[in-house]
Amino acid sequence: MSEPAFNGLLVVEKPSGMTSRDVVDRAARWFPRRTRLGHTGTLDPLATGVLVLCVGAATRLTEYVQRMRKTYDAGILLGVRSDTDDADGKVQAVAGVTPPTRAQVELALRPFIGRIAQIPPAHSAAKVAGRRAYDLARQGEALDLQPREVEIDRIDIQEYEYPRLRIEVRCGKGTYIRSLARDLGESLGCGGLIETLRRTSVGCFTTDQAVALNSDTAEVHARLLPLGSAVAGLPCTALGAEWLVQLRQGKMVSLPAPLDNAATEVAVFDECGNLAAIAETREGGLLQPVKVLPPRS
Repeated sequence: MSEPAFNGLLVVEKPSGMTSRDVVDRAARWFPRRTRLGHTGTLDPLATGVLVLCVGAATRLTEYVQRMRKTYDAGILLGVRSDTDDADGKVQAVAGVTPPTRAQVELALRPFIGRIAQIPPAHSAAKVAGRRAYDLARQGEALDLQPREVEIDRIDIQEYEYPRLRIEVRCGKGTYIRSLARDLGESLGCGGLIETLRRTSVGCFTTDQAVALNSDTAEVHARLLPLGSAVAGLPCTALGAEWLVQLRQGKMVSLPAPLDNAATEVAVFDECGNLAAIAETREGGLLQPVKVLPPRS
């Protein structure tokens, strides 16, 4: 008898001290041996919180989860610097610091909201000439990391009593909270690093949905989310069975009804509400399949 196939998304509560790859390896025990499994965005070893895993066919939808906005609860320690921009690195106190006031911190945070240029941490997965920055940093090689445009929607101060500052950050893809802490510290003239970091949401995925790594297999299978949750941000349409057969064969089909906006990417569902494909709109109200997913058994 063949093993059941598992396809969906799983929100895992990542503990501190583990890499995201470690979490994926631990999660593999919940599924049959040949099940494809991957995460949708690295969390630093120090960080905790929401890590979204793609299981089975959902591994083809990773990019859509990566696009989603993230929310972080970040604990920043001011008055120090670190080679990794967090408390896991070599920490050095900054001499002669005048503790900034809350008003000064609020003012210093403002330029970081919106589209900004941000240099990734030296110890990060960013690539330099095809190699990971953390590999080069560990070997003591000089790094020339170029600024990248990221988008930060909001930064709210939760608590502040020097030298500790806690903020909530809502941001887009590719934002390094370690870089934000470092750059804020430099702006205040006192240095800064991430002391604690917790990701509380990725798009529609929240800590309330998360399973712990010590959960039993039955609980995990019950908490597996449908493929459609990966494309919650896309406009959607539903097609009947005969049209889905054609779409899965790579043929263009007619869009049942006009979309509310000028979106070019569309999530296509079957009549039972299961995600069947991702398609792009074409002239004449047609849908061109981009990714097709297996029918739900």
